[in-house]
Amino acid sequence: MNRLSLLQITMIFALLALLLSFQASSHELRPAYLQVRQTAEESFRVTWRVPARGDLRLAINARFDDSVVPTGTPRASFANGFYTESWDIRHPEKLAGAQVSIDGLSQTMTDALVRIQWQDGREQVARLLPDKTGMVVDTRASGAQVAATYFVLGVEHILLGIDHLLFVLALVLLVSGWRQLVITITAFTLAHSLTLAAAVLGWVAVPQAPVEAIIALSIVFVASEILQKQRGRSTIAIQQPWLVAFAFGLLHGLGFAGALAEIGVPGHAIPLSLAVFNIGVEAGQLAFIGALAALYWLGRRLPSVQLWEARTSAPASALVATPVSYVVGGLAAWWLVDRTLAMMLV
Repeated sequence: MNRLSLLQITMIFALLALLLSFQASSHELRPAYLQVRQTAEESFRVTWRVPARGDLRLAINARFDDSVVPTGTPRASFANGFYTESWDIRHPEKLAGAQVSIDGLSQTMTDALVRIQWQDGREQVARLLPDKTGMVVDTRASGAQVAATYFVLGVEHILLGIDHLLFVLALVLLVSGWRQLVITITAFTLAHSLTLAAAVLGWVAVPQAPVEAIIALSIVFVASEILQKQRGRSTIAIQQPWLVAFAFGLLHGLGFAGALAEIGVPGHAIPLSLAVFNIGVEAGQLAFIGALAALYWLGRRLPSVQLWEARTSAPASALVATPVSYVVGGLAAWWLVDRTLAMMLV
């Protein structure tokens, strides 16, 4: 198509407004993180991290029951989009049976990950929610608890990671047919699974700032290829989109690893937590693709879309592909500039 229709221009502005609002809300939905690490027989070091914007943070606080005695002076700071507070505590039974809760969590839409580490290598991981704001420390935490927690974290990470979702959306629009879609998404899954595992296991170490910038560049590239396809041109990326998916998927895996590194994985269950986190990412990715397919199926049944198809003799996908490529590519280009400037100013 050489020019945009009024319907497509309207879709561009609607999609842009939707994506910007989603980006703002997902920022507030990032989980809080409470780490409690044993430092001596009865002593523990507490680190409490809450999502923040500038000097404003979510009004939630970690609280222990009266059997836990705070020691020393708490230290707090704002950095990298988080408010971080740390202090020391004592407990006569190594926290066994102590109650931990998050005040104010029930008034939010976020959740909190709690990770307790003992000197002998034991760990407990739990996820607190607005309708479940407390827990009891169990020194015999099971692997099932770890698996359930990291599976949900994987699902949440992909569904709240708008840059990863936009890359998947762009891939869906770039491919032609279900067979090519399956091959392309499989290549993307394989690639980011490899680098996620390599990074978590310590085989690869890459700074997150350039990774995030190149992830934005990958979205710009695929969005531009969608426009090339709509103009009837043929490139390697259009003919073999799985190559692009695999190459950039390696970088997206490093991005997933960066998010996982922020909360860490239990030392006694690294393979388990890594596997279920990755399965969670894949489940979220498949749910997103399924939602796209359902929206496309419903959209084709709208009278305005059917009329557009009849007038232009083009499939409904062409109606969506052009405005989406402009919105996705433009937003990713802004991310690329912003992330590159952020690296230069560090």
